[in-house]
Order: sequence, then structure tokens, then C-alpha cells
Amino acid sequence: MSGPLLPTDPARIGGHRLLARLGAGGMGVVYLGRTEAGALAAVKVVRSEYADEPDFRARFRREVETARRVSSPWAVPVTGADPDADEPWLATAFVPGPSLEESVVRHGPLPTRSVLALARMLAAALREVHAAGLVHRDVKPANVLLAMDGPRLIDFGIARSTDGTAITSTDLVVGTPGFLSPEQAEARGAAVGPASDIFSLGCLLAYAASGRPPFGFGTADALLYRTVHDEPDLSGVPAAPTDADDSTDSADSADSAGGVDLLTLLRLCLAKDPADRPTAEQIDTVLLVEDAIPRGEQIAWLPEDVVRGIADRSAEMLALPDIEPTAAGTRTGDPEGTGGTGGTGGTGGAESTVGSGGSGETKDMAAEPASPGRRRLLLASGAALLMAAGGTAAWAALRDDDPGTPGTRRWAIGVQADLSGASRKAGEAQVRGARLAVEQYNSRKDKPFELALKAVDDGGSAAGAPGAAKKLIQDTDVLAVLGPTSDEAAVAVLGTYDEALLPLLSVSAGGLLLTSKEYRSFVHCRPSDAALSLPMSVYLMKHTKATEQSAPGAGALRAGLLQDRTGQTYAQESAGINATMMRSLGRPAYPRVIPAGTEDVGPVVTDMLRAGIGSFVYAGYAPGAARVARELSAAGFDGPRLASQAVIDPEFLKSAGEAAEGWLMTASFVDPASVPAAKAFTAAFRKRYDAAPGYYAAEAYDTVNLVVQELLKATNAKNKQVSARPPSRKKLVELLRASRYKGITKEFSFKPEDGTFAGWGIFLHQVEGGRFRYLGEAPSKV
Repeated sequence: MSGPLLPTDPARIGGHRLLARLGAGGMGVVYLGRTEAGALAAVKVVRSEYADEPDFRARFRREVETARRVSSPWAVPVTGADPDADEPWLATAFVPGPSLEESVVRHGPLPTRSVLALARMLAAALREVHAAGLVHRDVKPANVLLAMDGPRLIDFGIARSTDGTAITSTDLVVGTPGFLSPEQAEARGAAVGPASDIFSLGCLLAYAASGRPPFGFGTADALLYRTVHDEPDLSGVPAAPTDADDSTDSADSADSAGGVDLLTLLRLCLAKDPADRPTAEQIDTVLLVEDAIPRGEQIAWLPEDVVRGIADRSAEMLALPDIEPTAAGTRTGDPEGTGGTGGTGGTGGAESTVGSGGSGETKDMAAEPASPGRRRLLLASGAALLMAAGGTAAWAALRDDDPGTPGTRRWAIGVQADLSGASRKAGEAQVRGARLAVEQYNSRKDKPFELALKAVDDGGSAAGAPGAAKKLIQDTDVLAVLGPTSDEAAVAVLGTYDEALLPLLSVSAGGLLLTSKEYRSFVHCRPSDAALSLPMSVYLMKHTKATEQSAPGAGALRAGLLQDRTGQTYAQESAGINATMMRSLGRPAYPRVIPAGTEDVGPVVTDMLRAGIGSFVYAGYAPGAARVARELSAAGFDGPRLASQAVIDPEFLKSAGEAAEGWLMTASFVDPASVPAAKAFTAAFRKRYDAAPGYYAAEAYDTVNLVVQELLKATNAKNKQVSARPPSRKKLVELLRASRYKGITKEFSFKPEDGTFAGWGIFLHQVEGGRFRYLGEAPSKV
């Protein structure tokens, strides 16, 4: 799992721009980094206090040399190192998948076929380790990363040469109890050779097959004693099928692999005497032959749930933050932002959506920068950068209580929404807008079928989301679902809806993680949060040109870009796209970052004003924006001040007061009361609910009508040849992704391959007179 950078973390290490923390221990930190060329790396950095210890650098240098001597597709290669730096570091290729340990904990033991494939590939890795004259000495599930095409062996930190040159004390037990050999457990020093790694491999494979180590759990002393004196417990490992078995599944059969069965392999590897264990070469070429991994099927070596787990982890890890600028309190007066966003590289969020494997998309734009005079920016699809009353009472009022026409079979549309949590106003608005669309459809005299609306409350949380999704998925009448309201809930259930192939149409959730992998049933009915940043740069360029025409020279002032880490991924996406767009337009921003939870933003705002900024972009949430607004107002700054839709929140108006006046926001929703095309909807909504429609009500109304349009097409309603059965959920996904629909809020269209939104649908709102006023569609041209 990754975590955000801390204010004390460096921005760069050895040519790597640091993006996130992958882990931390007593001796140092492992970061996710990116090279100038865009390649990702895991960068292990040792704290300086340990680097000063006697012999430490010699041991660290040996680790670097050791890892570099291993060349195998199943071992992570070293890409860079500096053992002589003040804080020594080592970089290896980044593998975004989970460890074997994490996968077994989450998904359970692997099937026999997968364990045999794992055995053969890891044996091939150890064959190269041993051929290089090395012993790994810490082969364990946590040191094996899973990828779609096979495992990767990592961490040569305690490896040693077989020539007897020790890099640790000879009387020290080295390794992880439960996964080390008897000779390691007894600290036999020179006796710890390649056969020791084979014993550890046997322990690892037993764990993969049964979910527990062969010598159990307990204290280190107990595990060491059992390793030396007890026989391994392999009772949880599946036995090979016999001739009397009825099973015809050859995938898990030892004979189908042309070698020994799994239990036999484990017993050979776990022999107490090192001389009785097979070598890595023998495992790879004799005990397990080529058919253990059928040619052309290597990518399918794992069960589907594990593959999904790898994909989910990859999506999470590759939704990268932007290259971040200096943090508050660091040196100022950096005119080109060399410690920040003004440097090389681009937005990792955009790159991960493209799947370009690096910063290629950004570098292409940098090679052909759009000049300020360029007439048209290709922003319509965002392709150049993205490709990419609450509680019980509210729930009771919003649940489906329409009995419908007696005796009529009804199909249903579900809504999974936050009706009791922090985003309940948006959830309530969506349910009401959706219900109005269903009621208007059911009022038609010539309708070929009736619809019902079924709403479930998930509280807006990841914890409540799966249960709500399950209710809708198990209801066979539900053909499609709108929601969830929040990103947190959406991320928690995307895989669940995907497994059921039930169309999930997102009306309000918009984070990059939702589009960082291809889901089979997802239909994104709004531009992503990252896309909302695109028109900010366009607006600022238009403002700059207008200012230069009226006051030559005044328009050259840079835009200030402040990323508030309280906003986490949302702020990273917004800051990243803005930074990249401004660079591509030839107007790089003056960037700053403030740590999460910063209350006093005065110093950083003062620094930005001293740098001579002419406009200001805030990336984060409403409370932080209010603090910044007060500081800018107190300083008399009246230039353009922009943010995206998270700031369209009553909290911003209340906390900022008069300082909120003039702030401009981009959003994926409209104010239907101010949209001529939504006049009839607004009137019907007021009549139905005795209230004005809230944000996302009209968008949910449009989304339901989009579904209705495709259902009518599927039933051939126009030809009066109405099918008695609805389209399957899978078929409806295909229809929705291929559809186009002009609603009252925007025109809907999607990329058929992944269901991402392909239209524009971005709007401007501005604070005027203490309220948010809708201005219309955001600009896409300079």
C-alpha cells in the first residue's frame, strides 16, 4: 500500500522525483519514484544516522553489487544506486502488484496449478541467484511480488556470497523465522548455502498452497525450534488426484505438469539435510517441466480473484500524484519552480490513465507546446492530457414505495446513494431526480413496460457500500444502477458490480481511480475530477490575453498554484493537470504545496504574492479554500481566484464570508434553475418535492432517461414488437457505452471500450452576493 509524502520527505533522490511512500522501517524509507524518462522505481533510502555506523556502507554496497549480479525475468532488477551518498539509496524497477503474503491473506491459498507455476518461476529466479554465486537467505511470501506475467523476487539486503565472505556476524540468525532453513535457525554460518534458499522456497510454497507456514505461528524461538526438530505440517496442502478420483480437471494434476506432484516437491524441498534437497536447476528443469506453465498461458497463471486483486492494486499504485512543488517553509525565490511543479515531468495521474508507462504523453506535449496564440485546444475529450434532511427520515422519504399498476411486470433501475452520511444532500438530489424521471416515464400512455426505482443507502462509506450493492445485484428486476454518490463508496464496489456485469452509471463520483483500470460494467456519466482542471488554464489564458490588450505587460504575471495535501488525491489531480496545462501553454505556474492539516496559510500566501502572481488556483477542499480566500482578501489581492467543484460547498461561503466573492469554480453539474433547457424539469421538480432541485438532481434525471432510451431501443418499442424480456445486464452495458443522448444538462457519449465519459460537460460557477451563481459551460478554446 502507498501513502502520501510527508513534509519532511525529500523531493528528489538520485534523479528520481519522489511520488509516494511505499513503506518505512527503522532504518529507512522506500519511496515510489519516477525518473526523468518517466520510468517508475522503488527507491530504498537509508537514514543518515545508520549510514555512519562502522561497516554499514560496505554492507550496503554489497547489497547493491549482489542485486546487480542477478539477471532473471523473475527477479526485480536494480536501476540505480549510490551507496556513498549522505543517505545511501538503491532503486529497483517498480512492480505495482501485491506481495504473495498480502494476496494469500486477502484471497486465500492458491490452487495447486498456480503454486506449481509459482514454484517453477521462483526456482528459475533462484537458479540465476545461485549461478551468480549468491544466496538470497530471505525467501518468504513478503519478498515475492505478484504480477500478471509472473512473480518477482525482491530484497537482496541480507544475501551473501557463497565464497564465504560474510557480511553479517556468523553467530547471528539471519532470515525470517518460519521461512528459514535449519542451518539458518542454528546460525551455522558457512553452511548456509543455496540449499537453504530451497528450504525457504518449500516453506513459501506450503504457505501459498495452505495459507499457513509449515512450522506454524508463534514466537521466534518456537519457530526456530520446530524448524530444526519437527517435521513440517503439510496437512493443508491439497493431495494429488489418484486414478480413483472422479475429477477430470487436469490443471491441478501433478501428472499434467509432467513432473512430481506438489506434496512430493514440498517434502523434497523441506528435507532437514541440505544435501537431500533438490537444486533450483533441478526444480526448474527436471521436477517441474515446461508444461507446468503452458506456453502462451503465463498471463493466466493465477485465479481470477487474485488477478483482480493485482489489477486493483496496480490501479491504486499507478494513480500517481503530480510532480509536487516545494512545501511551505522551504526556500522561496525559486523563479522557475525547480524544486516543484515547474520542473520536468508531467502529471502522473494523467499518465496512469493513458497507460503510457511513463511521462510520454507529457513529453509529447512539451515537444510541441501550445503557444498562447493557438486558437484551439483539443480539450473536448481531454485526450491530450487524460485519455484519460438526513438520517432515517430522509431514507424513509426516498425509498421505493410506488406499488405500480397491479399485475404489471416492472423492470427496475437502482440508485445506490449516500442518504445518511456526509454527502447526503447530493445523494438525496440524485434519488429525487431519478425518481422524477421514472414517474414521468410511467405516466406515458404508450409505454411498453413499467419501471420502478429502488434506492439503497450506503452512508457514503466504503464500509456500507458492499452491502448496499449486494441488495441491488441480487434483485433480478434491477437492470442498471446509478451511483454511488461518493468516490470512497464507488471504489469499494466497482469490482462487485463488475463481477455481476450490472451496469453502474456514476453521476457524481469522479476520482481518477474510477478510470485507472478498465471495468466491464462501469459507465462514467460525467467528466473526471482531473478533467475539471482543464478549463481553468484556458480561462486564465483568456484572461491574460485580455489583460495584455488593455494593459500591455500586465498579463505576463504568473499564476500561483497551491496544492493543499489535506485534499489528498483530489488535490493532486487538480494541481497536476493545472501545472501541466500551464506549462504546455507556455505559462508555467508558481507552485507551492502545504502539508495536510495546515491551519496557518499566511506564510505561503505571502510568499506567492511576493513572487508577483497575477492569478491564483487552489487545489483542495472548501475549508482550506476559505482560509486562503481570507488571506488573499486581507492582502488586497483581487486577481482571478479559481478552484474546482469540491469548493462549491456552503462551508466555503460561511467560513470565507466576503472574501469568497469573485471566486470562480469549475464543476461537472449545473444549476438547473439557471438552465433554459431544464425549465420544465425545474418546474416539475418543485411541484413534486416543493423544493428547488439540488446539484446532481438534473444529472440523475438525465441518466435515467439515457437508460430508458436504450431500454426502449432494445425492446423495439417503435415497431410495436415489444419483447417480453429486458436486455441482459451485459447487453445493456454494451448499449449504454455505445449510446449518445442529449439531455437537459449536457450531451452524453462514452468510449465503448471502457465506458469513460467522452463529452465535455464542464461548467462554471462563481460566488456573487454570498451565493454560487451558475455561469454556463466552461471554455475549451483560448
